[in-house]
Amino acid sequence: MRAPHQTNTAAGDIPRRLFFYNAGFLRQPRLRRILHLAGHDLRLGLPSAGDGVVVWGHSPYAARGEAVAARRGVPLVRLEDSFLRSIRPGRMGDAPLGLLVDGQGVHFNSTRPSMIETLLAKHPLDDSNLLQRARDGIDRIRSLDLSKYNLHDETPPPVPGYVLVVDQTAGDASIRHAGASAARFREMLYVAQEEHPTARIVIKTHPETALGLRAGHFGPADATGRISLLTAPVSPWRLLEGAIAVYAVSSQLGFEAILAGHRPRLFGQPFYAGWGLSEDEFPIDRRQRRVTKAQLFAAAMILAPTWYDPCRDRLCSFEQSVDQLEAMVRAHREDRAGHVAYGMRLWKRQRLQAVFGQEKPLIFTDDAAKADQIARDLGRGLLLWAGKEPPNLSAPVIRRVEDGFLRSRGLGANLVPPLSLVADDLGIYYDPTRESRLERLILTPIPPAARARAERLAAALIAARLTKYNLTGAVPDRTDQHTLLVPGQVEDDASIRLGAGEVRTNLALIQAARAANPDARILYKPHPDVEAGLRAGAIPPEALRDLAENAPNADPVALIDACDEVWTMTSLLGFEALLRGKPVTCLGAPFYAGWGLTRDLGPIPARRHHAPDGHPLPRPDLVALIYATLIAYPRYYDPVSRQPCPPEVVVDRLASGKIGPASPALRLLSKLQGRFATYARFWR
Repeated sequence: MRAPHQTNTAAGDIPRRLFFYNAGFLRQPRLRRILHLAGHDLRLGLPSAGDGVVVWGHSPYAARGEAVAARRGVPLVRLEDSFLRSIRPGRMGDAPLGLLVDGQGVHFNSTRPSMIETLLAKHPLDDSNLLQRARDGIDRIRSLDLSKYNLHDETPPPVPGYVLVVDQTAGDASIRHAGASAARFREMLYVAQEEHPTARIVIKTHPETALGLRAGHFGPADATGRISLLTAPVSPWRLLEGAIAVYAVSSQLGFEAILAGHRPRLFGQPFYAGWGLSEDEFPIDRRQRRVTKAQLFAAAMILAPTWYDPCRDRLCSFEQSVDQLEAMVRAHREDRAGHVAYGMRLWKRQRLQAVFGQEKPLIFTDDAAKADQIARDLGRGLLLWAGKEPPNLSAPVIRRVEDGFLRSRGLGANLVPPLSLVADDLGIYYDPTRESRLERLILTPIPPAARARAERLAAALIAARLTKYNLTGAVPDRTDQHTLLVPGQVEDDASIRLGAGEVRTNLALIQAARAANPDARILYKPHPDVEAGLRAGAIPPEALRDLAENAPNADPVALIDACDEVWTMTSLLGFEALLRGKPVTCLGAPFYAGWGLTRDLGPIPARRHHAPDGHPLPRPDLVALIYATLIAYPRYYDPVSRQPCPPEVVVDRLASGKIGPASPALRLLSKLQGRFATYARFWR
């Protein structure tokens, strides 16, 4: 990540003040913001000595700025999108996550060096940390199925064994300035057929062509004999996996083909040609260096771009930009068909709409049969609050919704909306009677580069002293006596009904802990909802007196710090204690039990130990559990930018307290709910 006012030396000496002559700069706030954060001041008027002119690539309007820069004798800076851009093309309104700010040229113009070419030609590209970041980055964007645009879906690619010919949009500047023309596409298709006389030929249309935004070079008339035209939104990575050869002019798909292990045949002169990784029909004499695909990726994706974090409104690293794009693309893929939401309380609906309704607004109903019918008729998924699932549903996809594990500053019972939610298509994490998506994720090998990310996230949580609700309060003094922490729970909660063993009440849990540890000091932390009088599970003081010390309203992190071990039924505090290195004994079957990380005295499902064929399952370590639980399973929402976001953003929000304004309506409902709870306690 480059700091503001710092210039990438490979880009040339880019002036601070940049003058523009294209109204697009006024219409695109994201573009202006990235340049401002990079230390540049956009101006109207005429530049003076020490100033520069900025244009968009080789767009039709770039000539204005080019002429002014030539007349005034000032540097010309060209902008282009980074190679991981957005979900939709810019013509559909999506803002970019990164820019190439180039003081030398533009990456697709082969007539002169660009910033990327200079990096590839002159940068040592030998730093082991940089190259490992590049290898991890390649693995990560492939495993996450990310590309420049991300409208592709799970449409299956053609049967493997085809030759892939990559089309582009007609008249695009990246073709002309890469030394090619429309005739080159015809030549490319002819050569592909000549060199592979018996193979199937698949022509992949450009996403903008498939969307009807711009014409391509090939159409239905070209799909004859063994040639087919692929317009479906197939994943570029899945498409490359099935190809036996790749032919391109200057498309980014040729770059991705190199990353996927191909040696593409190129009929233009794109930025990735000439470095020994492709078969070049038209070599570029000045490109003589030979690089690895990791070095190519490091220059094009890590060193050259200026990446932007739209949630925290700051420049960021390549990896942080991937974090953000992953969150955005996941939300798009899961929500693109839309949802019908059943069984959602009124106060939750605004946040549910914000999280799950950005692609298509949610349709809410309290009639189960109607919800199921609407979902089937419209081809939508069905969202229902976990634990409220009626029988005989037949919607195409059914997801059970619950709060995530980094929820808020405050209680759900007090109507504080969540920053994270889970939507489980198999079960729900707190119900061990059937498999959940979280269970499957815990057993899935941790993805590339994810281990270090999970470790960083855990360290940030610990440093910020964050838990699910992030409440604070007094803590009993620490002593030298061996200390157990026993977290209380809501006794009629579904996690107790479905996941507890023989011990099913808070008092019985304390009694079990005391019986097994007669000489220990036991600290009992009542559940916040129980303390607030909103849920069941209170223990009379006289019953607790000889068993444990009560720690009402205490800071849960301070309690974890003060204890030597935790005894619980199914409380999330057990996971939070594992995160902080404390031994945990489980008398129930919470999601984190049964993996070899806890002492299990409860009814652990056999499927967490053995596969259906009886073979023992591999044991995930704590980092794998953290990754599945905090990164892969929940969806996160940033209330400041109002966008999907990675968990790191939510950690920052919770740590800083910057979580957006509270809804006046929810504040009023919360006060009324508290008043009714007070009256209920009085009349009991």
